[in-house]
Order: sequence, then structure tokens, then C-alpha cells
Amino acid sequence: MTGELEGRVAIVTGAAGGIGQEFVRGLLGAGAKVAALDIDEGRLAGLSAGHEADASAGRLITARVDISSCAECEAAVGRVRERLGGPDILVNNGALGMGVIRADHMTNLVEIHEIDPEVWDRFVAVNLSGAWYMTRAAVGGMLDREWGRIVNVTTSFFTMLRGKFHPYGPVKAGFEAMSAGHATEFGDSGVTVNVVVPGGPTDTPMVPEESGIDRAAMVQPSAMVPPLLWLCSEAGGAWNGHHYVAGNWDAALDPAAAAEGCRAPIGWPDLAGSPVWPGGKPPE
Repeated sequence: MTGELEGRVAIVTGAAGGIGQEFVRGLLGAGAKVAALDIDEGRLAGLSAGHEADASAGRLITARVDISSCAECEAAVGRVRERLGGPDILVNNGALGMGVIRADHMTNLVEIHEIDPEVWDRFVAVNLSGAWYMTRAAVGGMLDREWGRIVNVTTSFFTMLRGKFHPYGPVKAGFEAMSAGHATEFGDSGVTVNVVVPGGPTDTPMVPEESGIDRAAMVQPSAMVPPLLWLCSEAGGAWNGHHYVAGNWDAALDPAAAAEGCRAPIGWPDLAGSPVWPGGKPPE
């Protein structure tokens, strides 16, 4: 995919985390200019140092942004337009994990009385509202140019519905539903919306050592990059409204075939096809 995204401008949230850093590396390698946003200034500095040539050349910029603030999201997108140009690609990757509650959450699951209302609100603000704020701030220019790629990172359906995995599971389910709605809303505009998920526990700090899972058996963060780059390419632009499981991507195949092997519709369209609606069908 080297050079495939030459001249494109990408924004990545949660860019200093385990998956985010791989996204940044992959997009830069494909020729894109990248704005890496994260709340952790120290890790952002490390990210920039690791891509010193790209940063020096103005192909990589970093910024501390709290995506739970609509004002900060809008300001960040404005700075990207000034420094790199209008964003063509938005990767909504920023998220809080269950480790915010406690590190052993995977072996000793979290019960409702352990979740403070403030923690619940923070998960909703970051993992759901943050993606909506970023999408709202970035999509206008994409729609004007009739070209854009929005790639959202939700989670496996198992995790969404898992008992004692709140707030993370239900908030990601809301994000999946939002992704489906935006894919339909922007469907004829040249702007695509798709979801990429690891498919299982991933070797990032979001899965702590206390999980007891063999880290070598986890999905590696780099597995998320091939589906992302394919979706951002011209060929991938033919696909909108789909959910890709990176852990099932077969790198030995042609990218189009690999995508076919790990693709399903976003969300639960089979449950949405027969509403009880006056006149038979709601407006689209």
C-alpha cells in the first residue's frame, strides 16, 4: 500500500495507544499526512520521536485533545485544516478501557455497584460522544469534496453483550449503532463509514497483565492496519457500512479477498428490517 494514500490527510484519535500507534505508522507508510490526537502528552512525545523524519517534514503532527469535549474536537480539526489541509480520513480509535475501574477486570468481572455514575458518564463521553464530536467536526469537508473515509473501532459483539463488562460493552454497542446510522446517512456522498475490530483480546495496555491471557496468543495491534489501509484506498471505497474483524484478515490473500473473509454488515441489520410502522415503511 506504499504511496496509495499520497496527498491524503488522516486524523487518528487515541493515536498514542497500542493500536493507535500502529494506525499512525501504517498511514504514514502509505503516504498520508497524519494528525495524531491523544490525551497523553508523554506518549504523544514518544510517538513523534519515533517518527522524527515525518514530524520534521510536516507529515506528522501531534496534539493533546480530550475528545470528550466537543469544543476541543472542533478546535483540533480546525488546526489540522490549517497545518495539513482538510481531513480525508478519520479514524475514531480513542477510548477508555475497563482498566479504568480496576486492573483485574477480566478475571474478576465488574459488578454494577462498583461503577460510579461519574465513571459511567466518562465512558459515554469518551467512547461514544467523542467519536460523534470528531465525526461532526471532520465530515463537512469530506462531504463537500465528495470523498472521505471514516473508520471506527468498536469491539466484538461478544464484548458488547457480555455481562459484568459495563460500561465498555454497551457504550461500544452504541458506537456500532452510530456507525451504521452514519454509513446510511453519508452513503451516496462519496464518504464511507466502516468498522474495524480486533475480534478478541489484543496485546495492548488495555488488556493488563492481570488478565492472565498469554500475550503471544492475543491479536497483535498491527493486525488492525491492513483492513484500515484497504478501506482508505480507492478499491476499499466501494464498501460502506461493514464490520471487519482484523483477527480474521488473511495476509496471504489479495486485500480484496482478505476483506471478503472478515466482513459482515455493521450492527444488526437483520433485526431492523421489519418495523411496525404506519404505512408500512419509515422515511429514509
